[in-house]
Formats: sequence, C-alpha cells, structure tokens
Amino acid sequence: MKILKLVYVLYRIKLLSPRSLCRLTAAILQDGINLMALLRFAAGVHGEKAAVADERETLTYRQLLVQSDALSAALRDKYRLSGGSKAALWCRNHALLVRAIYAVSATGADLYLLNAEMSGEQLNRLLERNGFDLLIYDEEREALLEPSSSNGTKLLSDVEALEEIGIARHPERKRRRSSSGRLALLTGGTTGQARKAYHKPSLFNYLDPFYTFLTRLRILSHSSAYIATPIYHGYGIAVLLLFCALGKKVVIRPGFDADAACRIVREHRIEAMTVVPLMLRKMLNTRAEDLKSLRCIATGGAELSPKLAKETLERLGEVLYNLYGTSETGLITIATAQELTRFPETIGTKIGGGRVKVMDERMKQVEVGLVGQICVRNRWSMRNRAEAWIETGDFGYRNEHGRYFLCGRADSMIVSAGENVYPYEVEQALLAHPGVEDGAVIAVRDELFGERLKAVVVLAPQAATTEEELRLWLQAKLARYQMPREIVFARELPYTHLGKLDRKRLV
Repeated sequence: MKILKLVYVLYRIKLLSPRSLCRLTAAILQDGINLMALLRFAAGVHGEKAAVADERETLTYRQLLVQSDALSAALRDKYRLSGGSKAALWCRNHALLVRAIYAVSATGADLYLLNAEMSGEQLNRLLERNGFDLLIYDEEREALLEPSSSNGTKLLSDVEALEEIGIARHPERKRRRSSSGRLALLTGGTTGQARKAYHKPSLFNYLDPFYTFLTRLRILSHSSAYIATPIYHGYGIAVLLLFCALGKKVVIRPGFDADAACRIVREHRIEAMTVVPLMLRKMLNTRAEDLKSLRCIATGGAELSPKLAKETLERLGEVLYNLYGTSETGLITIATAQELTRFPETIGTKIGGGRVKVMDERMKQVEVGLVGQICVRNRWSMRNRAEAWIETGDFGYRNEHGRYFLCGRADSMIVSAGENVYPYEVEQALLAHPGVEDGAVIAVRDELFGERLKAVVVLAPQAATTEEELRLWLQAKLARYQMPREIVFARELPYTHLGKLDRKRLV
C-alpha cells in the first residue's frame, strides 16, 4: 500500500516522467535535500505560473526561486548561516516570509517559526533562552526588541534591508548543497511559555498525510488557495509547502479581516481556503455570497461547532472539511464534507499510516464509545518516528465506524459531585440554540459540589433569549450534573490571534 501511495503522489506532482526525474535530481544535486530543492523543482515545472500573491506583489515560481536563492546565498556569505545554526522568523504572512523559509532551509540551519503576535517581553525571553544566530522580523515589531536580548544578528524583513545585504545587486552566487535542518513550531506563544515542536522535512515521513490531502480534500482540482491562518502555525506552513509542490497559486495577507478576506476570495476566485472556525463564522456573517467560488474550506486549529458546520454546508454546499491535529503530532484526522453532513460534530477518521487510540489514565485503550484521552503514533510527528505514543491532551471517543469525536481538553474536565463533566459538551448544547451566536463554559469553585460550570453567552443579532429559556433548552439536552450554576451574557468572547478561545480571560 505504501508503494502504491508513493507512486500516486509522484505521479500527481509530475515526478514519474524521465524529464521530471531529471529535474528533481538536478535540484537535489544543486541544493541538497531541503525545501529549496522542492521550490527549484516546482519552478522548473511551473515556471511562469503565479506562486505567491500578497498585498504588495505577485511572484511567479521562477521569481520566487531566484529571490529565495539569492537570499539564501547572502545568509550563508554575510551571516554565516549553515547546518547547526538557528534562524528564527518573527513575521506575519507576506511574500518575504515565504522567501525566507526557503532561503533558511537551503542553508541547512534549523528554522524556528515564531508567533508573530507574542509580546516583546515574551519574545525577548525566548531569544535569551534559545540564542538564535539570526532573527528576521517585521518592521512593526522593531520597537519591541531589546538590544540585549540576543547576541545573534537581527534583520528586517523588507526589500530595502535585503538590498543592503547585496541581494538586488548580486543575484547570482555560488551555491552549496546542504541537508535541511529541523523545522521548529513554537506552541503556546501568546498564553504561556512557548514549547518547541520539531519536525524534520521528509517525503517518506509525510507521504501519508500528503496522500490524504490529495485524495480526501481533492486538492489537485483546485488551482488557487487563500491561507487565512498564520504561516507560523503548523497548519499554515503545511498548506503553503503542499501547494508549492503542486504548482498552485497561494494568496496571503499579514492579518485577518473578514471583509478583506471575502473580497480576496471573490477577486482571486479562490477555490481552496484554510481558516480557523472563528474566521469562517465571521466571513459567513459578512458576505457569504463572495464565497461561492470555494470548493474546499479546510478548518482546523480550534473546535468546529456542529452549528457552524451545518450552516456552512447549507449555505455553500459540500465544501467543508474539518482537520484535527496538534503541533506535536501533525495531522491526525480529517472529516470530509459528506461525513460532516451526517455527523457535524465529528473530527473524522484517522490518517492512513498513523495509529490513534483512546486511552485511560493507565494508557490502556478504552472500549468503543467510552471517553478517554486521544493518543497518537505516526511518522510525521515532532519525533518523526512511530514507536512512542504521544498524548494530545484532548478527551474524546471513537464510534463503531471509526469516526472520532471530541469532548474537550483533558485539563478542562471537572469533577462535580463525583461526576466527570466536560465543558465542551455543554458548550455544544448551548451553541445549538438558534438565539446563541457564541458561547463558552468554564469551571468555577463551588462549596457544595467542589466545582460547577459557568456559561458565558453571546446572543445572535436581534435575539432576545433569556437565561430562563436557555436553562429550559439545556435541561432537555444535558444531565442534571452538567447544568451550569450560572449563565451570564457578554457582547463578545476573547480569542487569541490563532482563533482559539482564550479561557483565562473568562475567569
């Protein structure tokens, strides 16, 4: 089966013809095994096709290659970046970030993608701990950098800064082959101390998720993609590299605005889009008619509510896909549009080539239908090996058909009067109410029960739903011990820049 998948993938990215194999071999001989070799191959096949478009420019594959190649040579010659070095990118989504990703990979240095929204204090602590040899950052963040935070070189991510190091004047330089360093994704960068999730780029390790993307999401039939999620997030970088390998056009912007995002989809006739659920909800509420060109909406990075899944499918057709994974494990499951039509609350079935189990606290697999922690083994995790189980920190269960369902984070479960209560289940019951636009449930101390739940609700526009009506609604759907002790109303809920609910700000 693995051989058949490999043949299929190689055929689809046009690697089985003698001419294509020669191109790939030449790229590897010239660059080594790294992301630049992938870009060089793509440029050879798709040369004058649009590769990346931001608000300033549109680059063809050939232009992206030439500029990334020149930047890589400059990083080697001027800043001595090489295997064993550590380079960090503190940038929002733009074409210069894309160039830098390929350029750093070609030097053999480890590449760290930093959360562009972290505070200056968080960043400076990170720089002190890690000792990066090079930091490339956006100009708008310059005031947050402390000169003493790192001994490494700091470089602005703008055209003028690149011209200063000689790229514009000397585009042709001697190249050296290198193997790609590690790709490090930093998690928890805005709510706590960032943790590193290392990945080693490898076609063999990533064959299964690559194959699944091609088949389940029908990516090959889509000519353009809009990456609304940050590239520094694992979800964003994965889609960027995937579409590059396939010679597709990728549209990116530094931040997210629902009105601008709808306009991008309409003007570029975008066919595939990556979003977190919060972005999708805002776009539907802004101008759903602008989204008619979409054939694939891939949501991930946060929980997709069944209510939002149903609304999207009803308004746009069977174009919605729900992706579940973590920075440490990579992609774990995918729910197709057809699965979401039948089971809007599912996170889908597992990726081929990986193993998923629902386990209890003793790391023993629980029976079908019972709740436990979702644990994963695969070759595309941060460990790049399939010998160790990785705990996701998420509770869920598997039904008899192999579909998985979430119940919430392990650290959010409470014990109320001896009963295990999952806030996520109560949230989904709340969100199903037609008068509720958004909602969250958190734990609060209770003298009698130990812990109870508190619900924070945002009503839909023009809705006049009362607390009493919500309680009657919940009583029909929940057990008595799941009922919130209190329900309060708010104008909006706090979210992080990655579109995840910031529960700490709800306390």
